[in-house]
Amino acid sequence: MKKENSRRGFLRNLTLATGGLLAGGALTDASAAYIENIRREKEEGKRYSANDNINVALIGAGGMGSSDLTTALKVPGVKVVAICDLYDGRLEDAKKKWGKDLFTTKHYKDILDRKDVDAVIIGVPDHWHKQISIDAMAAGKHVYCEKPMVHSVDEGPAVIAAQKKYGKVFQVGSQGLSSLGNEKARQLLKDGAIGKLNYAEGFWARRAPVEVWQYPIPDDASEKTVDWDTYISNTTKRPFDKMRFFRWRNYRDYGTGMAGDLFVHLFSSLHFITESEGPNQVYATGGLRFWNDGREVPDVLLGSFDYNERANSPAFNLSLRCNFVDGTSGTTYLRLIGSEGAMDVEWDKVTLKRNKSFESTDPFMLAQMAKAGNAQDTRKKMLAPENFVFTAEEGYKGAHYDHFNNFFNAIRNNGTVVEDAVFGYRAAAPALICNDSYFNHKPIRWDPVGMKVIG
Repeated sequence: MKKENSRRGFLRNLTLATGGLLAGGALTDASAAYIENIRREKEEGKRYSANDNINVALIGAGGMGSSDLTTALKVPGVKVVAICDLYDGRLEDAKKKWGKDLFTTKHYKDILDRKDVDAVIIGVPDHWHKQISIDAMAAGKHVYCEKPMVHSVDEGPAVIAAQKKYGKVFQVGSQGLSSLGNEKARQLLKDGAIGKLNYAEGFWARRAPVEVWQYPIPDDASEKTVDWDTYISNTTKRPFDKMRFFRWRNYRDYGTGMAGDLFVHLFSSLHFITESEGPNQVYATGGLRFWNDGREVPDVLLGSFDYNERANSPAFNLSLRCNFVDGTSGTTYLRLIGSEGAMDVEWDKVTLKRNKSFESTDPFMLAQMAKAGNAQDTRKKMLAPENFVFTAEEGYKGAHYDHFNNFFNAIRNNGTVVEDAVFGYRAAAPALICNDSYFNHKPIRWDPVGMKVIG
């Protein structure tokens, strides 16, 4: 396998005007070589014959599933051979996008029966993630399953058991996990760039109709064009409802709310950066404040999470917020705060802020600080934080590409993935428990190592 000299476009410090990476030597190495020291195996530009292709099939050709397949096909040596969806219009669109001879079906087991399918991408609504994932691995297929890995917290162990039993590559699709931003943040945290972590917070803000799950509904949506009976066959039986099919995230039978759609991304990134297994206690609050369109889940959600100290991570608190009524179009971010600084983590950028001090000879300041009982620090004065911005080099293909590249490399080389069933479940569980806390109006305790609800 070809190895690149440095990982797919390094995170590079853009503000080195101070002449060193950090005042006081908080990082172990401030050289450019250190900045570019994150290496990973990667296939780049390799040509494959038709017999070398990894043949993939897409199960669930909606917005996210189609985006997944588009990205997957950018990885060299990947070919799409089949599409499954319950709506006729998506199958017709698939043939237009990826070839008129493409095999299409409304029955996912038709996909699993095909000998030419090596791997499946599962982009169906959340309530089908568990069953299709297990059936696919049992059929000998490798699986890339969109997040959250499961629809309810009790479903996770079965998927973990299936991955172990069948030995197939299983990757959960929280694509931001594979970002350069997360890798740099993980390295900075290890090197003490923000001191000891004690608090983290994350925020998602959305307002546009599509972003808040008011997805467009096709004019021809009907029981003739949608296989409604299959869609609801594993949940509550009810008459055909096009809103529940095309805007499924708004309904608890099929989706997992703001926490399952968005908080799970933040958990995936946080757990990768901090090497934590998850929180010990979860509490959520919020409400339905604006989008009174029949949805069953809140449009403002706040979650609080307690992380106990472990061998590989300190104790800290986490606060997550999501607002679908944000008229300011606020910025999405994950922020880690420590005893000596903080960093804002984005998929292709990390902004590090550190406080600094310098020796003061101002007699007045010395006298005032002495009066305040700060004799040991009488020559120190607080200054504005120093900012260091790390960003991906031009040409970076993005986290989504890298997540799929990791998946396909693992298939080719009998390797491992960054977000297997265990990691995916530990990211999904606190998000799903967050929903349970919200609807039951109580805190819930969680064992992140044993992966089970306590009490």
